[in-house]
Amino acid sequence: MSKEKIIYFISGGGTGGHIYPALSVIQSLLLQNDTQKIYYIGNTHNMEFDIINKIENVEFLPINICGMPRKISFDFIKWLFKFEFSLWKAFFYIKKYNPDVIFTTGGYVSAPIAFMAALLKKPLMIHDCDAVPGLVSKSVSPFADCASTAFESSKNILKSKKVICTGNPVREEFLTVSKQEAREKLGLRDKMTVLITGGSQGAQTLNNAAINAAQAIVEEMDVQFIIQTGKKNYDDFIKNISQIFPNYYQNTNLIIKPYFEDMFYALKSADVVISRAGSLSISELNLCGSACILVPYPYAAADHQRKNALEAEKTGFALYCEDKDFNREKLLELLKSLVYNPEKIKSMSESSYRNAKPHAKEIIVENLKSLVQ
Repeated sequence: MSKEKIIYFISGGGTGGHIYPALSVIQSLLLQNDTQKIYYIGNTHNMEFDIINKIENVEFLPINICGMPRKISFDFIKWLFKFEFSLWKAFFYIKKYNPDVIFTTGGYVSAPIAFMAALLKKPLMIHDCDAVPGLVSKSVSPFADCASTAFESSKNILKSKKVICTGNPVREEFLTVSKQEAREKLGLRDKMTVLITGGSQGAQTLNNAAINAAQAIVEEMDVQFIIQTGKKNYDDFIKNISQIFPNYYQNTNLIIKPYFEDMFYALKSADVVISRAGSLSISELNLCGSACILVPYPYAAADHQRKNALEAEKTGFALYCEDKDFNREKLLELLKSLVYNPEKIKSMSESSYRNAKPHAKEIIVENLKSLVQ
């Protein structure tokens, strides 16, 4: 690397699984003395717009692209025109801002800038978060100078010049915030704490089970119960829990939020976490030393969440449950097997820590900077 100051293009969006790894890398790059400017290419209608706009010294460049329809139809024809326009937009951005290197974290938002980087021979590094790489990562990888993966199993699927397994990069706070600090931030006491979350979008199956089991969890089991419903599901959640558990808001063991901007506080505060099985979520859970109950999303691409969850169960830090089987009774059964067995939680927590990859971000940044001409 010979340049004194570096201009970065970073892209990835649609869901937190693509955005937060990029955000972690951005946090690191902003602390580097040789960073001149960071531009983030994303869709203004997606959650990356709100997240990135809160970061000083990062400029958001909009690109209007959506997920590709999987069947030939009129919508597919419209998508082709939209994708072609987004490629021209990516061409314009590269020519105008002349980035020294481009880093993408997958998802349809990153496809135009990644393909255009290859066409214009700009240094390109990609990161894929899942055990089974996504369509964009597989399509772009032959043109990438370097690819990083969260799982060893992904290395043989991506065809970049250089492929390394780093784990998923996570925000610095997952490494620095303590359980005590997290609980104080959320107004929690020093007692057994359970979190259920369907991720940034929420999960209806998890929400339904939480609505029906909340009273038993906070009253009979007497544990602190944190619920992240997802923004779009929050109003319905409150309406439904009000009918089943009318005085829910008076119970100091219960916290219900549509979304945690700083999710590390919720995750760090919990002894047991019930969640989907996205790979970024698992990476964050490992860094928190969480004992987990994983309920994979059954329609995830290439069924990657089920594979993630089964691997976590085999490793020893998670219990596994199919989405179709997850209801009030199953939630209470699984939770009681942990809450009433603290030694089991301790053993699962230790296994979770052993699977953590705390240096992923540093390895990715090192390799990213090495591509700068």
